[in-house]
Amino acid sequence: MGSHETLDRELKTLRIPPEKRGEPPKASPRRKWWLYVGAGLATVVLLVLLVIMRAAPVPVEVVRAQLSAGPMASATLIASGYVVPHHRIEVGSKVMGKVAWVGVEKGDRVKAGQVVVRLEDDEYRARVEEARAALATAEARLTELETGSRPEEIDRARAERDLARLNLERVQALVAQGVYAQQQLDDARTRFEVAEKSYELVRQGPRKEQVEQARAEVERARAALAFAETQLEATRIRAPREGTILERLVEAGEMVTTMFAGERGAKSVVVSLADLRDIRVELDINQNDFPRVSMNQLCDIVLEAYPDRHYRGQVVEIAPEANRQKGTVQVKVQFPEPDEKVRPEMIARVAFQQTEKSNEAARPVVLIPRSARVERDGKGIVFLIKDGRARLRPIQASEAPGDMLIVMAGLQGGEEVVVSGQEALRDGARVGIKPSRQGKQ
Repeated sequence: MGSHETLDRELKTLRIPPEKRGEPPKASPRRKWWLYVGAGLATVVLLVLLVIMRAAPVPVEVVRAQLSAGPMASATLIASGYVVPHHRIEVGSKVMGKVAWVGVEKGDRVKAGQVVVRLEDDEYRARVEEARAALATAEARLTELETGSRPEEIDRARAERDLARLNLERVQALVAQGVYAQQQLDDARTRFEVAEKSYELVRQGPRKEQVEQARAEVERARAALAFAETQLEATRIRAPREGTILERLVEAGEMVTTMFAGERGAKSVVVSLADLRDIRVELDINQNDFPRVSMNQLCDIVLEAYPDRHYRGQVVEIAPEANRQKGTVQVKVQFPEPDEKVRPEMIARVAFQQTEKSNEAARPVVLIPRSARVERDGKGIVFLIKDGRARLRPIQASEAPGDMLIVMAGLQGGEEVVVSGQEALRDGARVGIKPSRQGKQ
């Protein structure tokens, strides 16, 4: 037993103290108590701060929901689209060549027939001269045939015939005397007949078929010259109609072709233009809303860039078929009187006015700023101010011209609506109203 106690004492002396092993010394009970007190105090402070923060009013901006009886009041449908020219023209070249001169810039107004681009034309001028020379040759040949044989040619053919007749008479006499053989008489008679026919052909002139062939050659040469001149004229690319240059697509030194050659190859279009006095708003109308649209329906148009300006409009085109992928029907609304502020590709909102066939009565609508609506749980809501607290209110709204929304359900007009600071709000939270940058609506 004594030996075991001695062994235990020796083992204890061999143990390494905690401070030498790198282990922190165990905290005393008093030190542990202070740690618990500090943690509790920190928790209390955080809770107090949280309560104070929740109790502090949230600064917000508000506006008053407005009742409107303007164009929006009689609108049966409001939709957004883009301003487009009625006819956008991509001006190309009829011939291939290198650009020598560009005479327009983006935004320039041009007249019909005005030269906008010139191509190098040395090769085409040479072709015109070649075709002109070929035409002169064909015309000279036709004139020769139409004039007929010259008197000198007729006299020569007559002399050859007369000589052949005298030779035939002489050979006939010698054959009768037995000097020449019958074969020589036959040869002399053949030469006479050939000379006589040649004389008749020369005297009558060229055949009708020859003249017609020569005349056809003249027409062919004249057509070739006209084609060459057309090709030369095509090196001066002209505006097909009056309008405004929307894009300048080539520079001097670039190649122009008659077909598409890719982005880095020769260009097939030199400029694009449109008549900005004939522009429309292009809209994709949902099929569910399509019954509210009809031809010649009057509209109110507002550009997103100028929400305070209203333009009259009229439905002038409804696509004959719907878009299967989008589930929409394309509708175009004409600007009868556009001004310089209306530009292609601008965003525009169109309020389709009610027609006489509509059963919906015109009534005032509630308008609120677009910034008042926020999404909570996938639904559109606004915060109203009542007795210094925010009250959550679900709404149903549709787009309106400018930065406004039309509230179809949820508001009656006149309510104070929060337009800034909603991210920190909850239903029933205290609010502090600060001056609104949007002003009273």
